[in-house]
Amino acid sequence: MNRRNFITGVAAATGLAVVGYRASGAETSTASPLDDLLRRLIRANDAALPALLGQQERRTDHRWLGGLPNEVGIHTTGGTASLVAALACAVAARDSHYFQAPELVEPLQLAARYLLAAQHDDGTTDLLMTNFHSTPDTAFCIETLFPAYQLLRDSLQPALGPVLTDLAKFIVQAGDALATGGVHTPNHRWVVCGGLASIHSLFPHPKYLGRIEQWLAETVDIDADGQFTEKSTSVYSPVVDRALLTVARLLDRPALLEPVRRNLEMTLYYIHPDGEVVTEASRRQDRYQRGSMARYYYSYRYLALRDGNGRFAAMARQIERGSPTHLGGELAALLTQPEMRRALPADAPLPTDYAKVFAGSKLARIRRGAASGTILAANTTLFSFRQGAAALEAVRLAASFFGKGQFVADDLEASGGRYLLRQQLDGPYFQPLSAEQIARGEQVRMAPNGTLATDGRVARARSNLQHYDAVVSITESAGKFTLTISITGTDNVPVAVELAFRHGGVLSGVTPVAGIRDAYLLPSGMGRYTLGADTIEFGPGHAEHTYTQVRGALAKWDGQSVYLTGFTPFRTVVTIA
Repeated sequence: MNRRNFITGVAAATGLAVVGYRASGAETSTASPLDDLLRRLIRANDAALPALLGQQERRTDHRWLGGLPNEVGIHTTGGTASLVAALACAVAARDSHYFQAPELVEPLQLAARYLLAAQHDDGTTDLLMTNFHSTPDTAFCIETLFPAYQLLRDSLQPALGPVLTDLAKFIVQAGDALATGGVHTPNHRWVVCGGLASIHSLFPHPKYLGRIEQWLAETVDIDADGQFTEKSTSVYSPVVDRALLTVARLLDRPALLEPVRRNLEMTLYYIHPDGEVVTEASRRQDRYQRGSMARYYYSYRYLALRDGNGRFAAMARQIERGSPTHLGGELAALLTQPEMRRALPADAPLPTDYAKVFAGSKLARIRRGAASGTILAANTTLFSFRQGAAALEAVRLAASFFGKGQFVADDLEASGGRYLLRQQLDGPYFQPLSAEQIARGEQVRMAPNGTLATDGRVARARSNLQHYDAVVSITESAGKFTLTISITGTDNVPVAVELAFRHGGVLSGVTPVAGIRDAYLLPSGMGRYTLGADTIEFGPGHAEHTYTQVRGALAKWDGQSVYLTGFTPFRTVVTIA
């Protein structure tokens, strides 16, 4: 499990969500429109605390006394920081059963001491699942601890003095690491900057500002579409948005809000009818995963309020309605920012009828109300489709052409409502080395898999060249998509088109593939996939063989896969609606 999933999982388990309520001493004269929701979230946080405290390490002779173990029994600084945040919210929120409760002082103290014990002399912490002496993971801890420290400090409880002392020590030592340490991935730069800005607001020092300037001098990695380098729509794009907002807010750098606005605007066109976000183009671990919009909540709400942006306000409200208990980690931050509890501006309509090409991601998005399609180049998924909650998660194409016929188009061509994807391959054979080559000392070299080594192939003359040209043309009308698949070149190459539906629906009009679970053929006519009240119709069928897992193809999708099969020259027209 990765760092962000674990931290969010802890937050979701504790009920941390949406927006804050009244911190100690912070009365409001008029009720916030979010009051009822906040009360429910605070109660959920209260209800989860006994279980969390039961998981906290309490064995006095244990190396990691005070830490919170993850699901495989490894104590983590990220999870323990989230425990601190949950406890701080309970202590600080007036509607909490644990408001100023003395029994929470000891677990807070144990957690703070664990954090110090787990911190290295250079100020870094480990993510024991993968990263060691990690500056970025230390920055993620600071993101969680920063508002928690503010809440505990502002509660003015003398008993929390030792906790604050330990947390301050951890934070300052972390600042040393963030001011000098390196990163692994593009988003880490901005997470580190956000951490440094947070630490500077608590314990000002010029070295923090200097390091922020070093990273910002590289400029924010956002393309013309509004997408960040990692294209990670459900994990790291919202991480970057949040980090840049933090730096902009705490250091009065309004120019940093502009890339956030651009990313949030773009993301409005990446949303399916059921509220999930498109993840197919991601370069990170969320690729092809179900993507929640929950991590974007803070950014949409912040800029909706700052800019009076009705579309951002509508998205913030949609996230509240769709997944209020999955907005992990927001309660602590928003308890410290009462301005975030102001009433949102009136909604402006969200985009639900459009066709847009995002060239930087080689992706097109088409939405017609409840119908939502995504067309992709540079991706093994060439198309995906939603009809309401019914999900065709991937259309993939493969041919057993020398074991390399998994379809991946180099580019997406869009013109006049037609979207073209193309793949061209060749399959050579290799001639003997010439006498001259042998005389120069060249010799037969074999790769470990038994084929000629690459450098040996390059030196050899090619012959018996075979060709493969696959073209997928996609058009759309009123939410109905037509995929025309044409493959020419070498004859009699087996082809398999996979339509991969999400588990949970009911298929009709298809026949099972013998010996393969959740694999079906569509021999003829139209097939249907139904989930609740939503149905996707697809076809007509095409089945000349049952060789669905052709050599060189990716393993079957983890879902209910329907195949159309044939031989080259191959042509089929599939409608999906």
